[in-house]
Amino acid sequence: MHEGRPHRDPARPVYVISVAAGIVQAHPRTLRIYEDEGLIRPARTPTNIRLYSENDIRRILWIRHLTQDRGVNLAGVRILFELEERLGTRILERLYNESFGPDPEAV
Repeated sequence: MHEGRPHRDPARPVYVISVAAGIVQAHPRTLRIYEDEGLIRPARTPTNIRLYSENDIRRILWIRHLTQDRGVNLAGVRILFELEERLGTRILERLYNESFGPDPEAV
């Protein structure tokens, strides 16, 4: 039996918008804009409350990196995400590595 914290499913939606916004240091409105632009798709509760997963948080951090550090607008971010999906390659990981070296989470 593994001691310590149990393994968490990164796809499991657990964070409400205010908590997710705090984690990524953004205003909740920013997360709504990302959703309106089709860049993220948080889960919804039966009462329509947005819930974000660890994967959503990671994606939001990528969006913020691309927009704030690399100067990519939201339309460009959408194109990068679509290309990555279509090609099945890690375009964003390569872009990150060019700027900062290997992503420690990708190892």
